[in-house]
Amino acid sequence: MTAIRCIRGRQVGDGDLEQIRGWIGAHPDWSRRRLSIELAQFWDWRTPTGQLKDIAVRDILNRLAAQGLIELPARQKRGGRQAVRAATIEGQRWLPLEDAQASAPRLLSDLLPLSWHQVRSGDSHRALLARYLSEHHYLGYPDPLGQLHYLVRDRTGRDVACLLFGPAAWKAAARDQFIGWSQAQRQHGLGHLANNSRFLILPWAQTRHLASHVLAQGMRQLRADWPVQHGRALWLVESFVEQERFAGTCYQAANWLRVGQTQGRTRNDRWHRGQAPLKDIYLWPAVADFQQRCCAL
Repeated sequence: MTAIRCIRGRQVGDGDLEQIRGWIGAHPDWSRRRLSIELAQFWDWRTPTGQLKDIAVRDILNRLAAQGLIELPARQKRGGRQAVRAATIEGQRWLPLEDAQASAPRLLSDLLPLSWHQVRSGDSHRALLARYLSEHHYLGYPDPLGQLHYLVRDRTGRDVACLLFGPAAWKAAARDQFIGWSQAQRQHGLGHLANNSRFLILPWAQTRHLASHVLAQGMRQLRADWPVQHGRALWLVESFVEQERFAGTCYQAANWLRVGQTQGRTRNDRWHRGQAPLKDIYLWPAVADFQQRCCAL
């Protein structure tokens, strides 16, 4: 009898396991990244915009290895994550932190109107945005794959905020209960959800009401850009706010809904062995009937 496993919405059978084991045995020089790319191509598993879902495949491989079903090649040592190099950009006004703070406007009206810049891969400002997050955000700069990068400037051209939006969490009990969708509906509709993975107001722009204003503007910007990036309409945006660090005031002021909290587990903690910080789950509806759309699939 053939065993079928469903991982991340993908059915993995005994034939798939044999294929993976065969590749690992025949190509001991392949890295985990190479293996995930080959499997994604073999399955022809792609996003609606045609990009290979090799990151999702890598997660499946890790889960299969954790269950003892396959033995992955050793991780390749690359000397650890390299620090983001400082960007030198012609015309960029860069002030030392203490000078920037001293000259920062104190009223939101002094900064408006804000300008939004989607910083794509290869853009010279990408390294600058990565530097901001690496130096000033407590979580640093994440894996950029699939993330929409925004750099926000005030009316004088000074950088004041950074935002990243990527794929939604695979599971979040409070979110899923609020939506009311089934597992099959979640698997089919998750691409219509975005995750606000990073939000940073830069230290020299600590102006009252700026954060909530940026969030409100950002949702309008994201609603237009998400379908272009991912090939699907945007229905809902989520964010996870660490309780011990933040009160979530700016999300509340920007009309986000707090629907519960996480369970203190990481996404791959199947056996409840780890303990992650508790986070409040906030949602922002991009369309009024998001629940009907999520549950109608």
